[in-house]
Amino acid sequence: MLVTFLVYAAVFLIFLGLAVIYLYPGSGSNTTIPGLDPSDPKEGNVADIGRAGSLHEFLVGLHEKFGEVASFWMGQELVVSLGSHKVFKEVSHLFDRPQSLFILFEPLITKVSLQYTNGAEGRKRRNIYDASFSHSAMTRCYETFQKSTDELVRKLASKEKADEHIPLMEYMFALAIKNIALTTLGLYFKDDKEVLRLRHNYDVCWSDMESRLSGSMPEPNSVRLKKFDEAADEMRQVIMAAIKKRRKDGAKPGEHLFIDAVLESGASDDVIYADALTYLIGGFHTTGLGLTWALYFLASHQEVQTKVVEEIKSVLGDKDVSPDVLNDLRYLKQVLNETFRCSILAPMAARFTDKEIEVGGHKVPPSTPMIISLGTLLQDEQLFKEPNKFDPDRFEEEAMKSLPNLAFEPFGFAGKRKCPGYRFAVVEMTVVLVTLLRKFKFELVEGQVVVPEYGLVTKPKEEIWVTVAPRK
Repeated sequence: MLVTFLVYAAVFLIFLGLAVIYLYPGSGSNTTIPGLDPSDPKEGNVADIGRAGSLHEFLVGLHEKFGEVASFWMGQELVVSLGSHKVFKEVSHLFDRPQSLFILFEPLITKVSLQYTNGAEGRKRRNIYDASFSHSAMTRCYETFQKSTDELVRKLASKEKADEHIPLMEYMFALAIKNIALTTLGLYFKDDKEVLRLRHNYDVCWSDMESRLSGSMPEPNSVRLKKFDEAADEMRQVIMAAIKKRRKDGAKPGEHLFIDAVLESGASDDVIYADALTYLIGGFHTTGLGLTWALYFLASHQEVQTKVVEEIKSVLGDKDVSPDVLNDLRYLKQVLNETFRCSILAPMAARFTDKEIEVGGHKVPPSTPMIISLGTLLQDEQLFKEPNKFDPDRFEEEAMKSLPNLAFEPFGFAGKRKCPGYRFAVVEMTVVLVTLLRKFKFELVEGQVVVPEYGLVTKPKEEIWVTVAPRK
């Protein structure tokens, strides 16, 4: 749940340029910000992004060449990228997001989603929703996370044969979807059939969105568009059925879920659905992939996995994770931090202001999209020696003291739009990893080459296959 619950503050490869080419006239052409000239008068630097492999990889190269503040062109629109913790501070007060960078997600999350809502209305909705993910609110999630992970343990126990290959990402996504659905929308998703129904239709929609993001748009009245619309409608039916049940049953004493906050806000059904889906997607995308990367790194670094298991035994014994001992699992927290850093789980965020602003000594024209290139810092050799090495020790307490402010912000930071679910993500990942690692030893299936794909959230290009063996 990084960088807004959806990590939608991150920006995605080539589609950004495609989204703005025809929507916005040229702007900011008189700026003195160092950067690239358009390589194409119509598409700007879109082709350059494609050659780099992803927007994240493009930005890393851009900042290496031009420094902490650099510019490029998405179509005919100037975009400024910020690649230093020093300049991050100068935009940390901004709240609004540039809608043009996310326009292609509208068919999925709809135009009334919080993703597109800025100004007073956006701040109001964030303030209402944030209470559902406070420190005290998280205490109710432990039991849900524990029960669903115990169910996974029982399933994995039947696959303990040495030659049983387990699709790690598939399992972690399924677990993450159930956890976020139960803890944000309620007991309607206690029925696994409804979870599977939600996931199936989401998979259909997201697959089509990925095609759109790469430039392949569905033709009007095509079979492909009909399939997308049918899946989106089915997904709405599932979520609205969960909302209907919550309205009818109400909350238990002392319980206040995200959906309760949304319902109490008096929002229309369209807004309720849009924000429920927005938070739902962010919750399982980020934690599902976070868990996938964490177990991948642990499986490929057996000495780290052993050290985590030893800490679990020392701190917890046979007890489950609880709020009072969460912070005692210090080494596991280091592993989580290094997972966020090494995987570059959330590469970017984005902000804008309708006024001229000075950043890094450069004047940024009004309404210019500004990308906060979080991933650039995660690979900065001056901040993280041997950045491609997985080393949880770099997040020891003493080592952390030497990191500058805002140098490591995996959940974002700017304008009170830090991911509202950052506590949720840490708690869920901790409970899941503790439960799985105390029962099983995870090992990678030999012969795999795991390659990251940088997008809204960084995922493996292909499934990661592991084996599990019972711990003695």
